[in-house]
Amino acid sequence: MIEIRFHGRGGQGTVVASILMSKAFYRAGWQVQSFPFFGVERRGAPVEAYLRLDEKPILLRTNVYTPDHVLVQDSTLLHSIDVTRGLKPGGWILLNSPGTPENVERYAGFRLAWIDAGRLAARHGLGTRTHPIVNTTMIGAFARVLEIPPMEAIEEAISEEVFIKTGKNIESARDAYREVQKVGLIRKAGTG
Repeated sequence: MIEIRFHGRGGQGTVVASILMSKAFYRAGWQVQSFPFFGVERRGAPVEAYLRLDEKPILLRTNVYTPDHVLVQDSTLLHSIDVTRGLKPGGWILLNSPGTPENVERYAGFRLAWIDAGRLAARHGLGTRTHPIVNTTMIGAFARVLEIPPMEAIEEAISEEVFIKTGKNIESARDAYREVQKVGLIRKAGTG
């Protein structure tokens, strides 16, 4: 079983991102389970969503406490919450960041990738310049990072579920798939 935790803020489409990924994985032949966790339900408040996938039926019915991978849609969350909480060693962290994140050493033991999803979403007219909607962009990048599901499954999920600017959302996901930056495993300073 693979477990993924999504971090974002209310109004950014974090829950929608987890649903789109679950539909893409389902199309690719996986068993899936996707659900949100809300603390304070208001725009801008931290939000988590979860995705489980497996080749056999999923019977587990709990939150995801020890994810294999983490997707972070809003890098300002890095200052207030520990996105690595419970993350399994060697797991991927995908950040929405315009460049190499600060203090990468804090991600020692994990694999790191980033994409400037805000820039791509704005380029495609998704949201506004100051509040871009990055969920489809992020899932395109995540598909490349994980090397699953195939991009075609992502495109089909977006086509079925996103009814506003569908083509632009697909284009942004494709661009992110091509442009995501993967560093791989981060090591502590002074270790080989």
